Amino acid sequence: MARKLPSPEETVRILAQRRTRPSPRVMPSAGRGLSKLIRELDERFGQGPGALQARWREIVGEQIAKRTEPVKLVKGRGGAPASLEIRVAGPAAALVQHQAPEILARVNLFLGEGAVGKLRIVQGPLRNVVAAAAPPVRRRVPPLDAAQEAELAKGLADAPDGPLKTALMALGREVLRGGR
Repeated sequence: MARKLPSPEETVRILAQRRTRPSPRVMPSAGRGLSKLIRELDERFGQGPGALQARWREIVGEQIAKRTEPVKLVKGRGGAPASLEIRVAGPAAALVQHQAPEILARVNLFLGEGAVGKLRIVQGPLRNVVAAAAPPVRRRVPPLDAAQEAELAKGLADAPDGPLKTALMALGREVLRGGR
């Protein structure tokens, strides 16, 4: 036997009498739930090598940052100060070793007093060499005026045509411009 459907008026009356289910709550985002825990961990353990890597150039200065990069920060046992391991490009290790107290002072200024007590230097290739070495900006040099160009051509008129004359012309132009 087929069941008879209610009319639109009966449907409205039935729905008005019945309690509907509450809509499910939206779960909070993971970042919002973890923010309190992350804040507590940051207060307890401080900033790690990620913060140092991001601001290394500001912390130690341009010259040292070109030759070094922070690798890891090892926490000391029993509340002892941490040990910072930095990678140094080749022969610059001796120079960085002499600047170790200054580097430690700057790092402690950034991380907090007494955060790092020892600096460990490891020689090796740097990962951020490409980012540190920006290509030099070449300026466009102005051409010589017509009188200087004519005088240079007159001086080299006796030289035979070829690569030597071309090189001497380029050298003469640089000298007349006051180049390096």
